[in-house]
Amino acid sequence: MKTLPALLATVLAFPALAADPKAPKSPVAPPLPKATVKADDLFPPTVLARGKGFEVNSKQLDEAFLNFRTAAASRNQPPPPEDKRLETEKKLLDRLIVVEVLKRKAAPEDKAKGKASADKMLADFVKQAGSEDAFKRQVQAMGMTPESFTTQFTERAIVEEVVNREVREKVPVTPQQQQKFYDENPKRFEQPETVRAAHILLATRNLATNAELTPEQQKAQLDLANALLKRARAGEDFGKLAKEFSQDPGSKERGGEYTFPRGQMAMEFETAAFAMRAGQISDVVTTKFGHHIIKVLERIPAKKVEFEKVKDRIKENLQQEEADKQLPAYLEKVKQEAGVEILEAKYK
Repeated sequence: MKTLPALLATVLAFPALAADPKAPKSPVAPPLPKATVKADDLFPPTVLARGKGFEVNSKQLDEAFLNFRTAAASRNQPPPPEDKRLETEKKLLDRLIVVEVLKRKAAPEDKAKGKASADKMLADFVKQAGSEDAFKRQVQAMGMTPESFTTQFTERAIVEEVVNREVREKVPVTPQQQQKFYDENPKRFEQPETVRAAHILLATRNLATNAELTPEQQKAQLDLANALLKRARAGEDFGKLAKEFSQDPGSKERGGEYTFPRGQMAMEFETAAFAMRAGQISDVVTTKFGHHIIKVLERIPAKKVEFEKVKDRIKENLQQEEADKQLPAYLEKVKQEAGVEILEAKYK
């Protein structure tokens, strides 16, 4: 039902590891052995920058630029204009250098935390895509292999842990600052009315390809939805029915449950959910995703979230705001410590 989030596409600003294509085999007889000559042997990439223990070359930058364009296209954004290419390449080269520098500063704890964070996010992406195969197809459509995407995503997560340890976590925030922020920003802690509901989805599109089902298949899905509605209203366990029959990969394993305010769900789904009281089961509701049966489990009125519940989040936000200010100077410092040299004049 969902495509990969925008965060997935942003990884494309970094170089992809392209898989080598396999040579076709003759159906009659095996080909005679040939000497394999790689393009890099004939036209070796130019080293654009170096530092202690690493180099960044023109091939990596070309791949980064291609992936940057692909990422923009996947978000329906126009590619950078040609007269801005050099400016874009400078920024991409700097990102490549920063990743190499920070990777070498990663402590074992950073690597463990980064890998755990990346693994969780990747598992969420697969779940949202609907299956491992659907996830692979979406990544390949963006010009990457699943392996190269996973590698780069994990590297990014490790680099973020280094920045957290060396910058964000060192920003001091007092309880008084937390309370002051809470008192001065009351609207940021207003929790709107929400509904906790479970649903069963019978999709009207193929979840792997997003192709619309045939009219006969759609009718079969609607017939099944009506049959399940009768069973739910007869008193069968709604959560068990959702786990067995729902085709929503994002919720079926937790019995179809979501908690949401207005403005998050498809309009037809939201209208039905907010019109019911706790314990009620809807008629079959049709959205662009398919046919839904919705059971409202709880109505949660609007309220202001207590300070104790958000003080840790406030601290993290205040640290992040200050860390964002300190980050440019920190990155310049670590690049100097790593002895970074830009070797190509146009990128200086």
